Amino acid sequence: MPMPLEYRQASADFDRFMKDLVTTSMLTSSHQAYTMLQAVFYVFRRRLTVAEAIAFAGVLPPVLRAIFVSDWRLDEPQMPFVARDELQKEVRAFRHDHNLSTETAIEEVAECLKRHVDARSFERLLAGFAPEAREFWKLDRT
Repeated sequence: MPMPLEYRQASADFDRFMKDLVTTSMLTSSHQAYTMLQAVFYVFRRRLTVAEAIAFAGVLPPVLRAIFVSDWRLDEPQMPFVARDELQKEVRAFRHDHNLSTETAIEEVAECLKRHVDARSFERLLAGFAPEAREFWKLDRT
């Protein structure tokens, strides 16, 4: 079986995603955008069951998948979804000394993510999640 194309072009796809995120967020570097991406993924992941998180990772391109699961502590308690402004505060608090996330980081990551994943697979997956998880990625409002 040949190597899947998604793995063959993973670095190029990730570079395109990061350039898109830098542009969308109006941050000045991919380093800033990376920390913001990490924070948004972390805030979302801590509100999922392990099974949900594995399923979510499965719809992401390879490098985003790796970022989503990196530094995952399975013993960390699952957190409840809270109001959007509280989620945004949590994003900005992630690695606070190195985090320049915008006030609308979740929306910006969601916007970019939708352009870089298979939309049908993404929406089908989230359709089985709690309404708060769908709301996190704003699929109800697009």
